[in-house]
Amino acid sequence: MTRDLVAHAAARSASVVGLAQELIRRPSRGGLDDYGPVLGVLEDWLSARSLPHRRLRDGAGDLVGLLVEIVGGRPGPWWTLDACVDTAPFGDEEAWSFPPTAGDVVGGFLRGRGAADSKLAASVFCHIAEDLLPHASALRGGLAVLLDVDEHTGNFGGARAYLDDTEAVTPAGVMIGYPGMDDVVVGGRGLWRATLTVRAESGHSGSSRTVLGAVSRAARLIQLLDAAALPGLPEEGALFPLPPKVSVTAVHGGEGFSVTADRCDLNVDVRTTPAFDARQAETLVRGVAAELDAELPGPAATQVAPLASWPPFQLQPDEQPAAAVLDAAASLGLTVRAKTAGPSNIGNLLAAQGIRAISGFGVPYAGLHGIDERASLAELPQVYTVYHRAVRALLDAT
Repeated sequence: MTRDLVAHAAARSASVVGLAQELIRRPSRGGLDDYGPVLGVLEDWLSARSLPHRRLRDGAGDLVGLLVEIVGGRPGPWWTLDACVDTAPFGDEEAWSFPPTAGDVVGGFLRGRGAADSKLAASVFCHIAEDLLPHASALRGGLAVLLDVDEHTGNFGGARAYLDDTEAVTPAGVMIGYPGMDDVVVGGRGLWRATLTVRAESGHSGSSRTVLGAVSRAARLIQLLDAAALPGLPEEGALFPLPPKVSVTAVHGGEGFSVTADRCDLNVDVRTTPAFDARQAETLVRGVAAELDAELPGPAATQVAPLASWPPFQLQPDEQPAAAVLDAAASLGLTVRAKTAGPSNIGNLLAAQGIRAISGFGVPYAGLHGIDERASLAELPQVYTVYHRAVRALLDAT
């Protein structure tokens, strides 16, 4: 069966690449471009093949994705393939050696923003849905394909709309089509984020009276956060192999040159683990803020305003859907490791809803979120086969 699937995947490659090219040629930078054109390409493709799909909208009524749903003929759990079709910004377009919306194939690489993350994966998943539709009666449960936008903004609007959709069946697991063939990401650190507001007396920078401004107090706060005691690296062989981490990612305060700022705001990002959760992260940050206020008193206590919290997550390699993808890769002779990643991803959002998620199996790539983004096509038949075989196994397809 594996040989037949690989041959089928190779035969499908031209069509997969063709759809991906059309998607790349519609700019869909998160928060910058209109998502209508790129989703319109997908709607037209799905409609032409009679694939059942519907639009997903957020609370404001904005279009944030498409959902393909194939209902199996036998009872069982649902599984979801997810690929975002919005992208990172282009960055410095003059630094690119080709247009960011080229969508062409040169030297075996599909080129353009979104080629790697994740328009090629979206095309793969649409084609797998087309493959399975004629055999829906033999499937157990069902397959959803989520084609979401508003992902690169960090809002995850499409994924949230899917989770909030009362008509959608909650899946047992989600496979996210990020690129890279070496790893299947089965876990990730969580996060706790807050804005800290530091206050001080304002004053003229040239005055004979010395005023410790909010920027200076904020600088000391950053030093204290950087020096905060955190659990170290877990022992070798630990189930969750990564330590927590605290980062100050933005500072805003003051203007001009002659006035000492009376307010400074900091963004603090804490990456959490099972050994250091969101409650402990908040306790640490509030403790550091109190330490600043005791050391360098200001006119008001430093304010801590929590913004977001996601739990860490981790699947074991023998849990689904990780096992299905790893087994399918092994059937092709591919060596793929299960990896717990440092950055958080949409898997954390899903984990907060009790939904298992994996990500990160796709074609090799270069320039992800940078210049000259491109995706290798030589491995496309293998990637297609792995997902096709994994989905068939999960749906108990005969």
